[in-house]
Amino acid sequence: MTDLRGLAFGLPRQLWLVEIGIFVNMLGYGAVVPFEIIYLHDGRGFSLGLAGVAVGAITGVAVLTAPMAGPLIDRFGARAAVAWGAIALAAGYAGLGLAAEPWTVLAAAAVAGAGNGVLGPGQSALIAALASREVRHRAAAVSRVATNAGFGVGGAVGGLVAVLGLTGFVALFLANAATYLVYAALLIAVVPASARAEPVTRGYRVVLRDRAFLHLVGINVAMIAVGWSVFSWLLPVYASGGLHIGAQLIGMLVTANAVTVVLVQVPVARLVEGRRRTLMIILAGMVFAGACLIVVGAGLNLFGPFTFAALVVASIAVAIGECLHTSVLMPLVADLAAVELRGRYMAAMGLSWWVGLAAGPVLGTPLLARSPLLAFGAAAVLAGLAGVAASTLERRLPAEVRLTPRPVAEGVPADA
Repeated sequence: MTDLRGLAFGLPRQLWLVEIGIFVNMLGYGAVVPFEIIYLHDGRGFSLGLAGVAVGAITGVAVLTAPMAGPLIDRFGARAAVAWGAIALAAGYAGLGLAAEPWTVLAAAAVAGAGNGVLGPGQSALIAALASREVRHRAAAVSRVATNAGFGVGGAVGGLVAVLGLTGFVALFLANAATYLVYAALLIAVVPASARAEPVTRGYRVVLRDRAFLHLVGINVAMIAVGWSVFSWLLPVYASGGLHIGAQLIGMLVTANAVTVVLVQVPVARLVEGRRRTLMIILAGMVFAGACLIVVGAGLNLFGPFTFAALVVASIAVAIGECLHTSVLMPLVADLAAVELRGRYMAAMGLSWWVGLAAGPVLGTPLLARSPLLAFGAAAVLAGLAGVAASTLERRLPAEVRLTPRPVAEGVPADA
């Protein structure tokens, strides 16, 4: 029995089934994301402007619906919120796959965006509820591995199907919709309902009075803006136009990042056990800053013929920083929140992710146009400041949540 528990990483069976559902879901999503604009423009013949607005709406509407997800989770339970979000995403992506008119494209994108805003925080709350406090960081790590592995495999499969043209694109969008439905069905089948008899009345007022949590939200916006947004959108543009690196090699940077997350996330989850959570965030900020400085060095031609190799090192470093940050972030949020307010806390933190992701292209692109070295230098400073802010967060945290727990026994909490 002990050996089986070791293989299970201390996580309950229900949670493993949810993680499998996340992997299946991300297979479909990963197959679609690289081709959303290409499909709408080349496959359906819509203008690039309309295609961009539609894809942007998937994110933009999510920003609006994320705060609404909190009360839904707290009132009806995380399982219901995730299932509703998945069904909305299924409807949205099926609509995009079959859309023939501009208004249907925008309507379908809005529905998918609404689902996006609910599914993210709902999923975080669900994982926190299904895992005992001692293994929440492990559950978060496995979720991240499932997400990255599914996304990577899905992207590869999507590339093979997309060569079929419009037929292939439609198949990808409908298959993605199907994976959301499979995910929702799995949740309904294996996770018990957890609706509350009475709605929570204190709402977001409690969240806004939690200074430690708001401090953490501010740090997260900066960390996401640099570690995720800058390296997802600005680095490929600069590598192509400024460093004259080909598209195939740029794809390898993305692959290096994803593979590193899959290989490193679980060992990092073990590494953080018994250690200060703020220290892990500080280290993540320093790693992000170092990766940005490597890009600055590449722009100054400090690496000569090894410029691409340096960018690979930067991409791997960013992945390690991501693993450090995500291993402590959501478990810390779950510990700060009262059970009846967990949905609102997760929704507020989820909103900070969307803000951070938007900040990279919105603020970074003008800096990149003016001076790539200024853009990545500023990103390094921002990551460093986030690390400094994490050091001041320590004294605001309750003593009992400052360390990542060391698992002592396997179990499922009563609030699942």
